[in-house]
Amino acid sequence: MLIAQGILARRCQNRTIELLLSARNGIFDNITTPMTDEDATEFALVTSSQGYNATEQALTGEATVSGRYRLSTEYCAPNSTNSTGQGPVLQILTHGLGYDKQYWDFTYHNYNYSYVEHALSHGYHTLSYDRLGTGNSSHGEPKNEIQTNLELAALAQLTRMVRNGSYPGIRRPKSIIHVGHSYGSVQTYDLSAMYPDISDALVLTAFSLNLSFFDLFTAGGNWQQASSSNQSSSYYPPGYLATADADADQYLFLRAPWFDPNILTYVENIKKPITVGELLTIASVPTTSDFKGPVLVLTASNDLPFCGGDCYNTGGSGESVPEGVKKSFPNSKAFHAQIQPNMGHGINLHYNASGAYNYIATWLKASGMGP
Repeated sequence: MLIAQGILARRCQNRTIELLLSARNGIFDNITTPMTDEDATEFALVTSSQGYNATEQALTGEATVSGRYRLSTEYCAPNSTNSTGQGPVLQILTHGLGYDKQYWDFTYHNYNYSYVEHALSHGYHTLSYDRLGTGNSSHGEPKNEIQTNLELAALAQLTRMVRNGSYPGIRRPKSIIHVGHSYGSVQTYDLSAMYPDISDALVLTAFSLNLSFFDLFTAGGNWQQASSSNQSSSYYPPGYLATADADADQYLFLRAPWFDPNILTYVENIKKPITVGELLTIASVPTTSDFKGPVLVLTASNDLPFCGGDCYNTGGSGESVPEGVKKSFPNSKAFHAQIQPNMGHGINLHYNASGAYNYIATWLKASGMGP
Protein backbone atom coordinates (compact mmCIF):
# COMPACT_ATOMS: atom_id res chain seq x y z
CA MET A 1 0.00 0.00 0.00
CA LEU A 2 1.28 3.48 -0.90
CA ILE A 3 1.05 6.16 1.76
CA ALA A 4 2.02 9.81 2.05
CA GLN A 5 3.71 10.93 5.22
CA GLY A 6 6.17 13.41 6.67
CA ILE A 7 7.00 16.92 5.47
CA LEU A 8 7.58 15.92 1.88
CA ALA A 9 4.86 14.14 -0.11
CA ARG A 10 6.20 10.66 -0.59
CA ARG A 11 5.07 7.29 -1.77
CA CYS A 12 6.18 4.43 0.46
CA GLN A 13 5.61 0.74 0.08
CA ASN A 14 6.15 -1.71 2.93
CA ARG A 15 6.77 -5.25 1.77
CA THR A 16 8.09 -8.44 3.33
CA ILE A 17 10.01 -10.56 0.84
CA GLU A 18 11.16 -14.15 1.20
CA LEU A 19 14.77 -15.03 0.45
CA LEU A 20 16.45 -18.41 0.08
CA LEU A 21 19.85 -17.84 1.66
CA SER A 22 23.03 -19.80 2.24
CA ALA A 23 26.14 -18.62 4.05
CA ARG A 24 29.28 -19.99 5.61
CA ASN A 25 28.97 -19.12 9.29
CA GLY A 26 31.30 -19.49 12.24
CA ILE A 27 30.61 -22.08 14.93
CA PHE A 28 31.37 -20.67 18.38
CA ASP A 29 31.16 -23.69 20.65
CA ASN A 30 33.87 -22.37 22.99
CA ILE A 31 31.56 -19.72 24.38
CA THR A 32 28.14 -20.20 25.94
CA THR A 33 25.06 -18.31 24.79
CA PRO A 34 24.06 -16.03 27.70
CA MET A 35 20.72 -17.16 29.11
CA THR A 36 20.18 -14.59 31.89
CA ASP A 37 20.95 -10.91 32.47
CA GLU A 38 23.89 -11.93 34.65
CA ASP A 39 25.16 -14.13 31.83
CA ALA A 40 24.88 -11.19 29.45
CA THR A 41 27.07 -9.09 31.74
CA GLU A 42 29.62 -11.90 32.00
CA PHE A 43 29.61 -12.29 28.20
CA ALA A 44 30.43 -8.58 27.85
CA LEU A 45 33.16 -8.84 30.48
CA VAL A 46 34.80 -11.86 28.87
CA THR A 47 34.64 -10.67 25.28
CA SER A 48 35.99 -7.20 26.12
CA SER A 49 38.82 -8.45 28.35
CA GLN A 50 42.34 -7.31 27.60
CA GLY A 51 44.13 -9.62 25.18
CA TYR A 52 41.01 -11.72 24.51
CA ASN A 53 40.06 -12.10 20.85
CA ALA A 54 36.53 -13.40 21.23
CA THR A 55 36.15 -14.48 17.61
CA GLU A 56 39.44 -16.36 17.55
CA GLN A 57 39.14 -17.93 20.99
CA ALA A 58 35.51 -19.03 20.72
CA LEU A 59 35.59 -20.25 17.11
CA THR A 60 35.66 -24.02 16.70
CA GLY A 61 34.86 -24.33 13.00
CA GLU A 62 32.54 -23.32 10.20
CA ALA A 63 29.24 -24.61 8.84
CA THR A 64 26.90 -23.76 6.00
CA VAL A 65 23.66 -22.19 7.19
CA SER A 66 20.80 -22.33 4.68
CA GLY A 67 17.09 -21.62 4.77
CA ARG A 68 14.20 -19.37 3.87
CA TYR A 69 14.16 -16.01 5.59
CA ARG A 70 11.77 -13.05 5.64
CA LEU A 71 13.14 -9.57 5.05
CA SER A 72 10.98 -6.59 6.01
CA THR A 73 11.57 -3.69 3.62
CA GLU A 74 10.33 -0.18 2.93
CA TYR A 75 10.70 1.45 -0.48
CA CYS A 76 10.10 5.21 -0.70
CA ALA A 77 9.99 7.50 -3.72
CA PRO A 78 9.36 11.25 -4.03
CA ASN A 79 5.74 11.93 -4.86
CA SER A 80 6.83 13.88 -7.93
CA THR A 81 8.62 10.90 -9.48
CA ASN A 82 8.27 10.72 -13.26
CA SER A 83 7.04 7.30 -14.32
CA THR A 84 8.69 7.55 -17.73
CA GLY A 85 12.31 7.68 -18.79
CA GLN A 86 15.28 6.15 -17.00
CA GLY A 87 15.09 4.39 -13.66
CA PRO A 88 15.74 6.02 -10.29
CA VAL A 89 18.97 6.47 -8.40
CA LEU A 90 18.26 4.18 -5.48
CA GLN A 91 19.89 4.22 -2.05
CA ILE A 92 19.86 0.89 -0.20
CA LEU A 93 20.08 1.66 3.52
CA THR A 94 21.53 -0.80 6.03
CA HIS A 95 21.12 0.07 9.71
CA GLY A 96 23.50 -0.74 12.55
CA LEU A 97 23.31 -2.53 15.88
CA GLY A 98 20.55 -1.62 18.31
CA TYR A 99 18.07 -0.42 15.70
CA ASP A 100 15.95 -1.55 12.78
CA LYS A 101 15.11 0.34 9.57
CA GLN A 102 13.46 3.08 11.65
CA TYR A 103 16.99 4.46 12.18
CA TRP A 104 16.81 5.94 8.68
CA ASP A 105 13.37 7.47 9.04
CA PHE A 106 12.94 8.84 12.56
CA THR A 107 9.53 10.40 13.06
CA TYR A 108 10.91 12.38 16.01
CA HIS A 109 10.35 16.16 15.80
CA ASN A 110 8.23 15.89 12.66
CA TYR A 111 10.82 13.97 10.61
CA ASN A 112 13.58 16.55 11.13
CA TYR A 113 15.94 13.66 11.92
CA SER A 114 14.87 11.51 8.96
CA TYR A 115 17.61 10.59 6.49
CA VAL A 116 14.94 9.18 4.15
CA GLU A 117 13.07 12.49 4.14
CA HIS A 118 16.25 14.33 3.20
CA ALA A 119 17.24 11.87 0.46
CA LEU A 120 13.76 12.07 -1.09
CA SER A 121 13.95 15.87 -1.10
CA HIS A 122 17.04 15.58 -3.32
CA GLY A 123 15.28 13.24 -5.75
CA TYR A 124 16.70 9.92 -4.57
CA HIS A 125 14.64 6.78 -3.96
CA THR A 126 15.36 4.73 -0.84
CA LEU A 127 15.06 1.09 0.13
CA SER A 128 15.54 0.38 3.83
CA TYR A 129 15.13 -2.98 5.53
CA ASP A 130 15.33 -4.73 8.88
CA ARG A 131 18.47 -6.82 9.00
CA LEU A 132 17.97 -10.49 9.81
CA GLY A 133 17.50 -10.96 13.55
CA THR A 134 15.77 -7.66 14.16
CA GLY A 135 12.51 -5.81 13.64
CA ASN A 136 10.00 -7.58 11.42
CA SER A 137 12.54 -9.69 9.55
CA SER A 138 13.21 -13.33 10.44
CA HIS A 139 14.81 -14.05 13.79
CA GLY A 140 16.96 -17.11 14.32
CA GLU A 141 19.35 -18.81 16.71
CA PRO A 142 21.42 -15.93 18.10
CA LYS A 143 24.94 -17.36 18.23
CA ASN A 144 25.67 -19.59 15.24
CA GLU A 145 22.95 -18.42 12.84
CA ILE A 146 22.33 -14.66 12.96
CA GLN A 147 25.83 -13.52 12.06
CA THR A 148 27.50 -11.16 9.60
CA ASN A 149 27.82 -13.63 6.72
CA LEU A 150 24.16 -14.63 6.68
CA GLU A 151 23.05 -11.00 6.89
CA LEU A 152 25.51 -10.14 4.12
CA ALA A 153 23.94 -12.85 1.94
CA ALA A 154 20.54 -11.20 2.48
CA LEU A 155 21.87 -7.77 1.48
CA ALA A 156 23.50 -9.21 -1.65
CA GLN A 157 20.32 -11.00 -2.73
CA LEU A 158 18.16 -7.96 -2.04
CA THR A 159 20.52 -5.85 -4.17
CA ARG A 160 20.43 -8.34 -7.04
CA MET A 161 16.62 -8.34 -6.98
CA VAL A 162 16.61 -4.56 -7.31
CA ARG A 163 19.36 -4.57 -9.93
CA ASN A 164 17.60 -7.07 -12.20
CA GLY A 165 14.17 -5.53 -11.74
CA SER A 166 12.60 -8.44 -9.84
CA TYR A 167 11.86 -6.57 -6.63
CA PRO A 168 8.10 -5.82 -6.78
CA GLY A 169 7.23 -2.18 -7.26
CA ILE A 170 10.73 -0.82 -8.02
CA ARG A 171 11.75 0.06 -11.56
CA ARG A 172 15.18 -1.15 -12.58
CA PRO A 173 17.41 1.62 -11.19
CA LYS A 174 19.83 3.74 -13.16
CA SER A 175 22.31 3.27 -10.34
CA ILE A 176 22.49 1.89 -6.80
CA ILE A 177 24.15 3.58 -3.85
CA HIS A 178 24.71 1.51 -0.72
CA VAL A 179 24.52 3.52 2.51
CA GLY A 180 25.34 2.01 5.89
CA HIS A 181 25.47 3.02 9.51
CA SER A 182 27.93 1.37 11.93
CA TYR A 183 27.47 -2.41 11.64
CA GLY A 184 25.49 -1.67 8.50
CA SER A 185 28.59 0.07 7.12
CA VAL A 186 30.67 -2.97 8.04
CA GLN A 187 28.29 -5.12 6.01
CA THR A 188 28.30 -2.61 3.15
CA TYR A 189 32.11 -2.65 3.11
CA ASP A 190 32.08 -6.46 3.19
CA LEU A 191 29.59 -6.48 0.30
CA SER A 192 31.88 -4.30 -1.82
CA ALA A 193 34.82 -6.61 -1.13
CA MET A 194 32.88 -9.76 -1.98
CA TYR A 195 30.99 -8.31 -4.97
CA PRO A 196 32.90 -5.24 -6.26
CA ASP A 197 30.47 -4.65 -9.14
CA ILE A 198 27.21 -4.87 -7.19
CA SER A 199 27.13 -1.18 -6.25
CA ASP A 200 27.80 2.14 -7.99
CA ALA A 201 28.78 4.15 -4.89
CA LEU A 202 29.27 3.61 -1.17
CA VAL A 203 28.44 5.87 1.78
CA LEU A 204 29.84 4.40 4.99
CA THR A 205 28.65 6.37 8.02
CA ALA A 206 29.82 5.88 11.62
CA PHE A 207 32.66 3.71 10.34
CA SER A 208 36.37 3.08 10.30
CA LEU A 209 38.49 -0.04 9.92
CA ASN A 210 40.19 0.50 13.28
CA LEU A 211 38.26 -2.02 15.37
CA SER A 212 40.52 -1.78 18.41
CA PHE A 213 37.95 0.45 20.13
CA PHE A 214 34.96 -1.84 19.70
CA ASP A 215 35.43 -3.33 23.16
CA LEU A 216 34.21 0.03 24.50
CA PHE A 217 30.91 -0.63 22.78
CA THR A 218 30.71 -4.18 24.10
CA ALA A 219 31.58 -3.14 27.64
CA GLY A 220 29.39 -0.04 27.76
CA GLY A 221 26.03 -1.44 26.68
CA ASN A 222 24.95 -2.67 30.12
CA TRP A 223 23.48 -5.56 28.18
CA GLN A 224 20.54 -7.63 29.34
CA GLN A 225 18.31 -10.18 27.70
CA ALA A 226 15.91 -8.55 25.25
CA SER A 227 13.11 -10.22 27.19
CA SER A 228 14.09 -8.09 30.22
CA SER A 229 13.86 -4.81 28.34
CA ASN A 230 11.01 -3.35 26.34
CA GLN A 231 11.30 -6.25 23.88
CA SER A 232 8.86 -9.18 23.91
CA SER A 233 10.18 -12.30 25.65
CA SER A 234 8.44 -14.54 23.11
CA TYR A 235 9.81 -12.56 20.20
CA TYR A 236 13.51 -12.66 21.05
CA PRO A 237 15.00 -15.76 22.73
CA PRO A 238 17.99 -15.71 25.11
CA GLY A 239 21.12 -14.54 23.34
CA TYR A 240 19.35 -11.51 21.90
CA LEU A 241 20.72 -8.66 24.01
CA ALA A 242 19.46 -5.11 24.49
CA THR A 243 20.80 -2.08 26.31
CA ALA A 244 19.40 -1.87 29.82
CA ASP A 245 18.41 1.80 29.89
CA ALA A 246 18.69 5.26 28.38
CA ASP A 247 22.04 5.85 30.10
CA ALA A 248 23.54 2.96 28.15
CA ASP A 249 21.95 4.29 24.94
CA GLN A 250 23.57 7.65 25.57
CA TYR A 251 26.99 6.14 26.24
CA LEU A 252 26.95 4.11 23.03
CA PHE A 253 25.31 6.47 20.58
CA LEU A 254 25.17 10.08 21.80
CA ARG A 255 27.46 12.89 22.87
CA ALA A 256 26.38 15.83 25.02
CA PRO A 257 25.53 18.65 24.60
CA TRP A 258 24.84 18.01 20.94
CA PHE A 259 21.47 16.26 21.19
CA ASP A 260 17.95 16.89 22.43
CA PRO A 261 17.68 15.11 25.83
CA ASN A 262 14.11 14.10 24.97
CA ILE A 263 15.38 11.96 22.11
CA LEU A 264 16.64 9.43 24.67
CA THR A 265 13.04 8.49 25.48
CA TYR A 266 12.35 8.07 21.78
CA VAL A 267 15.43 5.85 21.36
CA GLU A 268 14.41 3.70 24.31
CA ASN A 269 11.02 3.10 22.73
CA ILE A 270 12.33 2.02 19.32
CA LYS A 271 15.60 0.28 20.22
CA LYS A 272 16.14 -3.27 19.04
CA PRO A 273 18.37 -6.10 20.32
CA ILE A 274 21.57 -7.48 18.88
CA THR A 275 22.74 -11.09 18.77
CA VAL A 276 25.86 -12.54 20.32
CA GLY A 277 26.67 -13.92 16.86
CA GLU A 278 26.80 -10.37 15.51
CA LEU A 279 29.14 -9.28 18.29
CA LEU A 280 31.40 -12.26 17.56
CA THR A 281 31.62 -11.64 13.81
CA ILE A 282 31.60 -7.86 13.38
CA ALA A 283 35.41 -7.70 13.31
CA SER A 284 35.81 -10.37 10.62
CA VAL A 285 36.32 -7.92 7.76
CA PRO A 286 38.45 -8.28 4.61
CA THR A 287 41.64 -6.25 4.36
CA THR A 288 40.85 -4.64 1.02
CA SER A 289 38.04 -4.10 -1.46
CA ASP A 290 38.43 -3.96 -5.24
CA PHE A 291 35.44 -1.64 -5.53
CA LYS A 292 36.13 1.01 -8.17
CA GLY A 293 33.34 3.50 -7.59
CA PRO A 294 33.25 6.55 -5.32
CA VAL A 295 33.44 5.97 -1.56
CA LEU A 296 32.50 8.38 1.22
CA VAL A 297 33.28 7.60 4.84
CA LEU A 298 31.41 10.00 7.13
CA THR A 299 32.04 9.50 10.83
CA ALA A 300 31.13 11.62 13.84
CA SER A 301 33.88 13.60 15.52
CA ASN A 302 33.30 11.74 18.79
CA ASP A 303 32.38 8.28 17.54
CA LEU A 304 32.92 5.72 20.30
CA PRO A 305 33.24 2.21 18.76
CA PHE A 306 35.21 3.17 15.64
CA CYS A 307 37.30 6.09 16.94
CA GLY A 308 37.48 5.59 20.71
CA GLY A 309 35.60 8.87 21.21
CA ASP A 310 37.98 11.07 19.19
CA CYS A 311 38.30 10.56 15.44
CA TYR A 312 41.13 13.09 15.16
CA ASN A 313 43.38 11.26 17.63
CA THR A 314 45.59 9.01 15.52
CA GLY A 315 48.74 9.21 17.58
CA GLY A 316 50.37 11.19 14.79
CA SER A 317 49.85 8.46 12.17
CA GLY A 318 47.42 10.29 9.87
CA GLU A 319 44.77 12.95 9.35
CA SER A 320 41.97 11.06 11.09
CA VAL A 321 40.96 7.55 12.07
CA PRO A 322 38.41 7.16 9.22
CA GLU A 323 41.03 8.40 6.73
CA GLY A 324 42.75 5.06 7.32
CA VAL A 325 39.96 3.37 5.33
CA LYS A 326 41.41 4.83 2.12
CA LYS A 327 44.16 2.22 1.84
CA SER A 328 41.52 -0.51 1.76
CA PHE A 329 40.01 0.97 -1.43
CA PRO A 330 43.07 1.14 -3.70
CA ASN A 331 40.96 1.18 -6.89
CA SER A 332 38.25 3.65 -5.88
CA LYS A 333 38.03 6.49 -8.39
CA ALA A 334 37.02 8.93 -5.64
CA PHE A 335 37.55 8.39 -1.91
CA HIS A 336 36.85 10.92 0.82
CA ALA A 337 36.73 10.73 4.61
CA GLN A 338 34.64 13.36 6.37
CA ILE A 339 34.63 14.00 10.11
CA GLN A 340 31.22 15.40 10.99
CA PRO A 341 31.55 17.72 14.00
CA ASN A 342 29.51 17.88 17.20
CA MET A 343 28.06 14.37 17.36
CA GLY A 344 28.58 10.84 18.61
CA HIS A 345 28.15 7.41 17.01
CA GLY A 346 24.39 7.70 16.37
CA ILE A 347 24.72 10.36 13.68
CA ASN A 348 20.99 10.60 12.96
CA LEU A 349 20.21 11.36 16.62
CA HIS A 350 22.08 14.67 16.88
CA TYR A 351 21.23 18.30 16.18
CA ASN A 352 23.81 18.24 13.38
CA ALA A 353 22.23 15.29 11.58
CA SER A 354 20.96 17.56 8.80
CA GLY A 355 24.53 18.80 8.31
CA ALA A 356 25.63 15.22 7.72
CA TYR A 357 22.73 14.63 5.32
CA ASN A 358 23.59 17.77 3.35
CA TYR A 359 27.22 16.73 3.11
CA ILE A 360 26.29 13.28 1.78
CA ALA A 361 23.93 14.72 -0.85
CA THR A 362 26.47 17.31 -2.00
CA TRP A 363 29.25 14.71 -2.21
CA LEU A 364 27.10 12.25 -4.16
CA LYS A 365 26.17 14.85 -6.75
CA ALA A 366 29.78 16.03 -7.05
CA SER A 367 30.78 12.40 -7.61
CA GLY A 368 28.34 12.01 -10.49
CA MET A 369 25.79 10.08 -8.42
CA GLY A 370 22.96 12.59 -8.46
CA PRO A 371 19.41 11.55 -9.44
